[in-house]
Amino acid sequence: MAAATQALLSLFAASLPTKHRSLTIRASKPATTNPPIAGRKLRAAVIGAGPAGSSAAEALAAGGVETFLFERSGPSAAKPCGGAIPLCMLDEFDIPRHLIDRHVTRMRIFSPSNLAVDFGKTLRPDEFIAMLRREVLDSFLRSRAQSRGADLISALVTDLEVPTSKDAPYVVRYISNNSQKALAVDVVIGADGANSRVAKSIKAGGYACAIAFQERIKLTDDKMEYYEDLAEMYVGNDVSPDFYAWVFPKCDHVAVGTGTVCSKQDIKVFQRGIRARANSKISGGKVIKVEAHPIPEHPRPTRVRGRVALVGDAAGYVTKCSGEGIYFAAKSGRLCGQAIVKASEGGHRMINEGDLRREYLKEWDAKYITTFRFLDLLQKVFYGSDAAREALVELCGDEYVQRMTFESYLYKRLADGNRWEDAKMFCNTIGSLMRCNILGKKMESLKL
Repeated sequence: MAAATQALLSLFAASLPTKHRSLTIRASKPATTNPPIAGRKLRAAVIGAGPAGSSAAEALAAGGVETFLFERSGPSAAKPCGGAIPLCMLDEFDIPRHLIDRHVTRMRIFSPSNLAVDFGKTLRPDEFIAMLRREVLDSFLRSRAQSRGADLISALVTDLEVPTSKDAPYVVRYISNNSQKALAVDVVIGADGANSRVAKSIKAGGYACAIAFQERIKLTDDKMEYYEDLAEMYVGNDVSPDFYAWVFPKCDHVAVGTGTVCSKQDIKVFQRGIRARANSKISGGKVIKVEAHPIPEHPRPTRVRGRVALVGDAAGYVTKCSGEGIYFAAKSGRLCGQAIVKASEGGHRMINEGDLRREYLKEWDAKYITTFRFLDLLQKVFYGSDAAREALVELCGDEYVQRMTFESYLYKRLADGNRWEDAKMFCNTIGSLMRCNILGKKMESLKL
């Protein structure tokens, strides 16, 4: 998970944000001379009501924009997701504590050879990783957007008609209650996931996708007690050739899953691999739900076109190496919604592509794009072979690595490091990679 790998980013970059923004929006004069809207407010359609879409809709409605939030799935539907969120998100997005299923304070990481390292020694008493169910979080965020004034429409969006003239409306075509309907709007936010219909409508370009597969397994009380405050992460070619597998605790069950980009056709083989690795702890459990979903691997080539912006998975905002997406989805949605409110002066003016690029895309890239690029690099370094994965787990046993990891992950800011310790960590990284690579080659020769 993110907390197990993101620490190494501190070796290379200081690009994580250092402060949070309040949802309170202060409208200011836009840099462009946008025409005022007579007799009504700016109308926005948000397609998709996950963390990205609901956060965008909340910001828009709270800022004075007439907002329509489209959601296809039912209240209990959610994509397969580990469900871990950083501590800072609880306060930044006002997430009630009662939504949290588990307060994870220990992360146990298993190498390909089953070397286990406990991760979490440096956590303070008030620090933890919040584990929750996506259907619970999504429902809460969706309801809050409604309470701020967003109009929730339960419907399947079938098409987005892109206007041919500058200020003509976009037309959202959808099916609701078995009837075909249409809605004309001024601006559209696509928050409709990796297979985004909005992205296709604006020809935003494709991207590589991983597939995530997860089983929810209900365990007996004594077995659930083992996972009271513990989450597990497994690496190795048997569970994924380019990612990791997980066992994450929920309220009365565990989520057991894996993911891959390069071997999607073998995803069930890897799922059997993680079940075999964790068998002693999950045997006898009852599978209560099976889930699979595509996960983007990098930002799309185009994330803004005309008066349409993409956020969350639709934009490709899932970090490689860690697979973290919930925080970045909610953050991108809120940032985009705030950008539209600012550029439209609280919904009183029309906006244009330049406004979205300046107020949303430029701000987002300045905060996070370097983080995404470096985590991409780390995945290539540490997930390329079992030898590299052994080195990763070995490094995770270092308390300095753990402290830097959790500071970066929990608070989305660069931890205050020590130059001498950073240098030692860098040398240890190189040493571990070299040592494990040598051992890996020896093991391969023995197999031959």
